[in-house]
Amino acid sequence: LICETYSIMKDVLGMEQSEMAEVFEEWNKGELDSFLIEISRDILKFKDSDGKYLLPKIRDTAGQKGTGKWTGIAALEYGVPVTLIGEAVFARCLSALKDERVEASKALHGPKAKFSGDKKKFLDHLRKALYASKLISYAQGFMLLREAAKANSWDLNYGGIALMWRGGCIIRSAFLGNIKDAFTKNPQLTNLLLDPYFCERIGASQQSLREVFCQAVMVGVPVPAFSAALAFYDGYRSAVLPANMLQAQR
Repeated sequence: LICETYSIMKDVLGMEQSEMAEVFEEWNKGELDSFLIEISRDILKFKDSDGKYLLPKIRDTAGQKGTGKWTGIAALEYGVPVTLIGEAVFARCLSALKDERVEASKALHGPKAKFSGDKKKFLDHLRKALYASKLISYAQGFMLLREAAKANSWDLNYGGIALMWRGGCIIRSAFLGNIKDAFTKNPQLTNLLLDPYFCERIGASQQSLREVFCQAVMVGVPVPAFSAALAFYDGYRSAVLPANMLQAQR
């Protein structure tokens, strides 16, 4: 999600790295306060020994050590739609196809549209979209933990797990304290999105997620994680889904 946010800033809004760093610094003072936002700010500021920014010199290919893959496999085994982690893993797989992507960039064409709106207003949409998507990803993760606990007869302390992550993990964030509070208030909470605090927050942010997704699509910037977040949200809030057609086809 943070990589997609960086890509939108760079390729949709045409922002310079120093400007991006300022935005990340500001975001890190609020509800997005986290280790990853903090180091993203520092990465954007960092210059090489030649005085030029280091980030554009880093090859845009990433592998994966296995944790995302294992989570995806577990999600499929337990039948839980952990779509954001799945899309994050597939995005890494796609990034690894560097040579193919370079060739494809010469042959495959995208839209000619350019961003023409209010940049400051859009950056606020982007902040809210990142928050909403992050919330949805955590909701999916706790769905998987709950299903695994049910299948394996585990007695998990979900609030304690959130505090453990906050204590020493790359996903350390202030946000985890709110998750702990949600499970303290209701240990039987079926989904984080249904907690009153988070329900209000996602309700106030979901339109921004739509704005960001639509703008990225119109300009041709890939946002699989933002897209997965929005699709899950709309699917989860749907009392009726078209799976009846699937069942009829079967």
